Amino acid sequence: MGFQNQTTVSEFLLLGLTQDPEVQRYLFGLFLAMYLITLVGNLLIILAIVTDVHLHTPMYFFLANLSFTDVFFVSNTVPKMLVNLYTQKKTIPYTGCLIQLYFLVSLVALDNLLLAVMAYDRFVAICRPLHYTMIMSPRLCILLLVACWALSILYGLTHTILMATLTFYMGFQNQTTVSEFLLLGLTQDPEHEKFLFGPFLAMYLVTMAGNLLIILAIVSDVCLHTPMYFFLANLSFTDVCFVSNTIPKMLVNLYTQKKTIPYTGCLIQLYFLVSLVALDNLLLAVMAYDRFVAICRPLHYTMIMSSRLCILFLVACWALSILYGLTHTILMATLTFCGPREISHIFCEMYVLLRLACSDTRVNQAVLIITGSLLFIIPFLLMLISYVQIVKAILRIPSASGKYKAFSTCASHLAVVSLFYGTLFGVYLQPLKTYSMKATVMYAVVTPMLNPFIYSLMNKDMKGSLKKLLRGKTAS
Repeated sequence: MGFQNQTTVSEFLLLGLTQDPEVQRYLFGLFLAMYLITLVGNLLIILAIVTDVHLHTPMYFFLANLSFTDVFFVSNTVPKMLVNLYTQKKTIPYTGCLIQLYFLVSLVALDNLLLAVMAYDRFVAICRPLHYTMIMSPRLCILLLVACWALSILYGLTHTILMATLTFYMGFQNQTTVSEFLLLGLTQDPEHEKFLFGPFLAMYLVTMAGNLLIILAIVSDVCLHTPMYFFLANLSFTDVCFVSNTIPKMLVNLYTQKKTIPYTGCLIQLYFLVSLVALDNLLLAVMAYDRFVAICRPLHYTMIMSSRLCILFLVACWALSILYGLTHTILMATLTFCGPREISHIFCEMYVLLRLACSDTRVNQAVLIITGSLLFIIPFLLMLISYVQIVKAILRIPSASGKYKAFSTCASHLAVVSLFYGTLFGVYLQPLKTYSMKATVMYAVVTPMLNPFIYSLMNKDMKGSLKKLLRGKTAS
């Protein structure tokens, strides 16, 4: 960290097209009319495509998404410009500027990718007309759309986080800024660190192998191509990404005893940590709903849990978790770190960083409580309601064997939910000042490692598929 005789900028001035008040009034009417025409035009296109079954084709599917993107694009920039023209107050907060930048960059990228996909659609329609319906299947269309959103979100996130790491100065003030942090880890004793390296490396390898085997078994065994195992494969993929975001860096620190992490690297690690924990939570909630439908509505299960609904659930889980992580990462990037840079933890965790910040963290904590309630407490309550209904349905089954069979289909999920929320509540249901890393090590390292064992030992179908996979006799 170094010393800067400067003061950081908390807001910007959007000067716009002109400083003349008379011209600004004329421009207000012109841009308001253009904005309303843009909204009405694109919304009419979306409505026409949704309501007319003749337009339910790949070309119009992507056109509707392009119009939806354009609606968001203009709504990200034009309303603020209209407010500035009308009130002649042209300030925008630093956080607001970062959020506007994120959506601007992401939506431009999304527009570009959708246009490329639409060009491919036209290529297939004209150059491969006989194979058009087979190539441009609903599944491919949804996969292309998900890929477009994922790439554009990643593109916007990358540039927004990099922008947030920059410092904008004005005025003069003695201040120290932190350019890197020290991850102190579990111990400062070199001998203990050498000892800890082995167990954590073993746990990481076991976690990777276990979760990758679960994914491979589900993908390769057609008997497991059901909604429950579809979400389980995504849960295992999330756990692989989760441990790969934190443990390799911790292992490097233990082995080399060099514990520094750049400010940018800390923010990136924080983003993936927060997003993947939220994604884990949402996937568990969707899996609870799947078990509720399977046990309480067995005759309607295949109709309710259709492939389309499963993909929509997955897209919603990813979108909400990405938005959750983005929100907290951008808010964290607005804080100033000018004091201690030692993080008494194994990775960059939100609570610890909030304690190190020298600027006001009340907004961060308020948003953390609100979003945490929406993305964690509400899904947890929905899971409780689902399992209350499941228990009632199981108790109504007359035979003991029927009760056992029904309960065995959700026992592994219930065990994973208990483990996940038990460790998570152990971390976050405590005051900020008394925060400890012990429960965090449980949910960050131990829980992802135990999940594959729980599903393989408590699930007969998964156990059988893994045995066939390891013997090289998996059904094709």
